[in-house]
Amino acid sequence: MSFFPGIDPEAGDKFACDAIENLIIPRSSDIGGFPVRRALPSRRRRLVGPFIFFDRMGPALLRAGEALDVKPHPHIGLSTVTYLFDGEIKHRDSLGTELVIRPGDINLMTAGRGIVHSERTPENLRGLPLSISGLQTWLALPDDKEEIDPVFSHTDVDAMPVIDSDGATGRIVIGSFAGLSSPVPSFTDTLYADLRLEAGRRFPFPAAHEERAIYVLSGELVVAGDRFSADQLLVFRPGDEITLEAGEDGCHLMLFGGAALNSKRYIWWNFVSSSKERIEQAKEEWRTGRFDIVPGDEEEFVPLPQR
Repeated sequence: MSFFPGIDPEAGDKFACDAIENLIIPRSSDIGGFPVRRALPSRRRRLVGPFIFFDRMGPALLRAGEALDVKPHPHIGLSTVTYLFDGEIKHRDSLGTELVIRPGDINLMTAGRGIVHSERTPENLRGLPLSISGLQTWLALPDDKEEIDPVFSHTDVDAMPVIDSDGATGRIVIGSFAGLSSPVPSFTDTLYADLRLEAGRRFPFPAAHEERAIYVLSGELVVAGDRFSADQLLVFRPGDEITLEAGEDGCHLMLFGGAALNSKRYIWWNFVSSSKERIEQAKEEWRTGRFDIVPGDEEEFVPLPQR
């Protein structure tokens, strides 16, 4: 949901656990009654592996007569990842893709040199109360993939490898974890896993990936005696083996990270690039209508911000 305006997250207090490099407290914005918490990018941490943008959407209830309507808008230099826990979103893009994403499915839309898409409440759900909860993340593309042709990939929930081991359940969304590998394509080493732990359950978080982080979705997470509540982002030092432990009510976590990029990335609105000049070019292309249109959603668009 890249259209949501966001305030930079805040760095949290230093904790005793030496394995924690950053603790980030997302800033929450209320967009028409729809809460959005932005964890990345922040002033002190721009990326974790390829993840350059991390938004927690909801949980929220759209009342009857309300709808999610993200008008067509452009992207370059990144892959967007939409992952829902509740609700449904209809995706359309300038490649001609049109489908509904449901909880547990993965929409991976790779913009490359440029793509336009919209995200809206499906027609059959309009006029009804609709609960919605999920994550919207962006993966910055590696240097040699920033200008590839755009491509879209959808993976159903049933295709995701499942963790089910003595009080630990979850799915491997992208990459490999706990001896399992996701079928979702990736352009660089990437980790994205959905993990639930029952009360008191411990689970290893090995140092297999160069950069690693956890977003606490609900419950309480314990790491080396320190306790972390919902809607906190923990970034870990490279190379340290971590043991995750659930608090007395259990916890729901999103684990993510991967290999660090080889060069700096700039981010402006919906554009990500290793080149400031490329972002300026994309701004001019959108302002002058040179991006492709979205078939079936041609009447509206998000104008270029005046900033």
